Amino acid sequence: MPTRMSGHEVAKSVYAELREELSSLAYTPALRVVRLGEDPASVSYTRLKDKRAKELGLDSRVLALPEETTQEELLDLIASLNSDEDIDGILVQLPLPSHVDADLVIESIAPEKDVDGFHPFNVGRLWTGGKALRPCTPAGILRILDHFDIDLEGKEAVVVGRSNIVGKPLAALLLGRNATVTVAHSRTRDLGAVTRRADVLIAAVGRPGTITPDMVRDGAVLVDVGVNRVGDKLVGDIEPAAWDKSSAYTPVPGGVGPMTVAMLLANTVQAARWRRE
Repeated sequence: MPTRMSGHEVAKSVYAELREELSSLAYTPALRVVRLGEDPASVSYTRLKDKRAKELGLDSRVLALPEETTQEELLDLIASLNSDEDIDGILVQLPLPSHVDADLVIESIAPEKDVDGFHPFNVGRLWTGGKALRPCTPAGILRILDHFDIDLEGKEAVVVGRSNIVGKPLAALLLGRNATVTVAHSRTRDLGAVTRRADVLIAAVGRPGTITPDMVRDGAVLVDVGVNRVGDKLVGDIEPAAWDKSSAYTPVPGGVGPMTVAMLLANTVQAARWRRE
């Protein structure tokens, strides 16, 4: 039977470690989550992040701004958060309205407070192996693999998806663990031939059923980052029928998803330590 790698289980262990760490601190790390507009998904995500942060004992607030907030007004707010010595982490919820340049906004966040790990400074440090805040979902994936004793040394890892949020930074993290990494994407020829080489196969394309059982090597480890709504169900990028061919897999829902928020809060505590100590 393949191992079901539950993100809820791993997230609980992360929260337990963070509570122990926080109990030894003489200060309370502070997180500010900025949201523009009332998009239902963004509202749900920001509420969840704020709730988990408060449950952990962090000083957390959601700064909800009208959708018509101008880019200049948003940049002014970020500048004030950057200069506030009591604030350790800043997160601007994506996507942003079309009149706001998301890249410019990300680059305006102080790198040492960039708990999403998206600032070019942190991205560069990630690729060069330096000290940096790591993007939450890729960091969460590595934490899952570590928790379930998946050895990456010398293994063939295939990442399907090349986004700046998951695919590219995950490739850097896997290389840092001495895996042999291939990044595949929508233009890859004969995707199945590439994915069948994988000892560890990570799907992060946001398209249901992208990975079918015939594209999976027997005994591979499957990590599914996709969360897609099909009717009234949430499904991943990997067909569940492929799980039977694996040695371990992350389910959808309940796999990678819970780890993103857990690693965001871990980044907030780490940012506070680096800034204050």
